[in-house]
Amino acid sequence: MLRTLSIRDFVIVDAIELEFAAGFTVFTGETGAGKSILIDALALALGGRGDASVVREGAAKADVTAEFVMADGADTDAVGWLERNEFASEDGVILMRRVIDNAGRSKAFINGVAATAGQLRELGEMLVDIHGQHAHQSLLKNDAQRLLLDGQAGLSDDLLALAAAFKSWRSLARQREEFETNAKNVLLERERLEWQVGELEKLAVKPGEWDEITNEHSRLSHAASLIEGAQEALNVISENDANDTPPMLSQLSALNQKIGKLVDVDSSLKPVLEALEPARIQLQEAVYALNDYLSRVELDPARLHQVEDRMEAIHSAGRKFRLAPDELPQELETLSVQLRQLANASDLDAMRAQEEKLKAAYLALAQKLSKARAKAAQALGAAVTAAMQDLSMSGGRFAVALNACEPASYGVEQVEFLVAGHAGVAPRPLAKVASGGELARIALAISVITSSSTATPTLIFDEVDSGIGGGVAEVVGRLLKRLGQDRQVLCVTHLPQVASQANQHFQVSKQSQGNKTVSAIDGLDAKNRIEEIARMLGGLEITATTRKHARELLAL
Repeated sequence: MLRTLSIRDFVIVDAIELEFAAGFTVFTGETGAGKSILIDALALALGGRGDASVVREGAAKADVTAEFVMADGADTDAVGWLERNEFASEDGVILMRRVIDNAGRSKAFINGVAATAGQLRELGEMLVDIHGQHAHQSLLKNDAQRLLLDGQAGLSDDLLALAAAFKSWRSLARQREEFETNAKNVLLERERLEWQVGELEKLAVKPGEWDEITNEHSRLSHAASLIEGAQEALNVISENDANDTPPMLSQLSALNQKIGKLVDVDSSLKPVLEALEPARIQLQEAVYALNDYLSRVELDPARLHQVEDRMEAIHSAGRKFRLAPDELPQELETLSVQLRQLANASDLDAMRAQEEKLKAAYLALAQKLSKARAKAAQALGAAVTAAMQDLSMSGGRFAVALNACEPASYGVEQVEFLVAGHAGVAPRPLAKVASGGELARIALAISVITSSSTATPTLIFDEVDSGIGGGVAEVVGRLLKRLGQDRQVLCVTHLPQVASQANQHFQVSKQSQGNKTVSAIDGLDAKNRIEEIARMLGGLEITATTRKHARELLAL
């Protein structure tokens, strides 16, 4: 639940620290005092949109921190989310903070770790459910009605699966339609690809072949000079019989023997001998390598001709495809994939069969969703109808109609809320028959009922009792108080009948500080609660009668 809320320099709030308890809490005050600003500040900490306009005039930044405490065994979704995203808290406390400076730049933190506004919003949805003062207006829209029913029925996973199935089906359907429209162009493209793939397959250039064949060509074309040079090096090192100069290896061996004898006379020459011996060994290794090379290299004009022909064929293909010769194998693979895809796409019968298969899969999921919606619609209709009887709509009836529509990502029916204001009248669309007061009462009943089925630990109602008065207001207060027995309920209200039911009461007021107006919030004790309830009952002039009435409300 929400334990504390700290607000600094937000709109007309200077600095406020609020501590909340479990149960039912209300905020009251004069119109314009800033009651809803508190909800806006909390919404900002929960990842809501914000810009420089929320910063109090003259301040550098607005800073809002909300502290939540998790009960043992509760808030398992939030705990798991924190662990997965590396924001875990060992003491069961969640700190959510949002800072916006006067240039509109935003910073977000979860348990002191930098986060994104999206992460705040994702976590906030698990901790708080806010019902705004204009929620009843959204009930007039079919999409909002559908989302509300689906949320009440817990169909989020089913909807994701259905949307994915719909996307797959419609994507293939569009592909098939495009093919039917552009069949001639597709055929021409397929013929072009078949010719290109055929040319490259006939040439059959292997990966790395171009480098190999250019190296071989260089070796074959210079074979004579390579043989001559290798033989000359071998002569100089070990086989120089053509003149009086002995070969290098012989000279070095003789020198080693001579130095070896001198070392016996003077050991200080030993390092010279140790330096010469490796040189002799390396020369001997060079001789072995040259002999091996000369045994393998040969003049082969026929092979040289073959290599030159192959190089010309590959080079010609490279010019034709406007590619470097070594890129031809990759081009063959790319064109082959395109040809296979086009061949599959060109098989109209196969496409139609696959399209029907995907459509059947979608309709199966849609049918399953429709059954779940029908069950949830019946339950919601019965629950709201029962609540209407307590909200001075005796004999009234609420129903949820599921009207067939064209297949869509959300299913094959549209949701429509129907209402009959009194007995003997057939339910009609909510937008056409409900008056402002009736709409407010129905919206409140739906909010309370849907909140009862959610696991969200903190519920906030921002003037959702607007348009309600008299005995109905007392019923509303009892509904919210009953809801507060299972979870934390915060409510901004202007109704004394609602405020008197609260376990905790805050008064919001505006105060002047110099030439500025700021909002202040005070927790009320028993005596001050009487004064505030009396003010709500009687306006500016509080009389003994209004105080008496306030005490009676609080006693009830």
